[in-house]
Amino acid sequence: MSSIRERNRDLILRAASEEFADKGFAATKTSDIAAKAGLPKPNVYYYFKSKENLYREVLESIVEPLLQASAPFNEDGHPHEVLTAYIRSKIRISRDLPSASKVFASEIMHGAPHLSPEQTEQLNRQAKHNIDCIQRWIDKGLMAKVDPHHLLFSIWAATQTYADFDWQISTVTGKANLSDADYDAAAETIIRLVIKGCEVDEPAAAQSA
Repeated sequence: MSSIRERNRDLILRAASEEFADKGFAATKTSDIAAKAGLPKPNVYYYFKSKENLYREVLESIVEPLLQASAPFNEDGHPHEVLTAYIRSKIRISRDLPSASKVFASEIMHGAPHLSPEQTEQLNRQAKHNIDCIQRWIDKGLMAKVDPHHLLFSIWAATQTYADFDWQISTVTGKANLSDADYDAAAETIIRLVIKGCEVDEPAAAQSA
């Protein structure tokens, strides 16, 4: 029974992510979500109570991975390793959660009316921590004197564009869907630009190896 509940919740959540991404919160109907999930409409209300609750669950499904992507910053690591891991994690989010990423982007563009105060505080606190970490590396001479805020904004833009602007990317590349190799190439390109642009050397241990 528990597995059935989890399966149904996952189906509804995935369908809701796609519908909210395509139509926005106001224009999305719970009947369309149910139809896309292949479940009766009452199931949406049974598992999520309301469209508003379901929308917040979609936001939660992307907020947690975004926070987890910053985990490398929470350790006392070298900028080369931390920035590389962070960029790869952000690209994986765009690959694995494209619809939820679009919903999050739309939410932010509209002033984040549905993000809870706790989520907003978590995201802001983590961003400030990441910025402070970059500034410490700069102060230690481990990387060039770039603006930490704008470096972080640039990484966000470069990685999230693979989800938020997938139509444009598909049009330019001529591919309906990017392959894992394409996402790997995207990550490596962004990593190279950031590492070289910020004049970050490899850790001493890696150089000796």
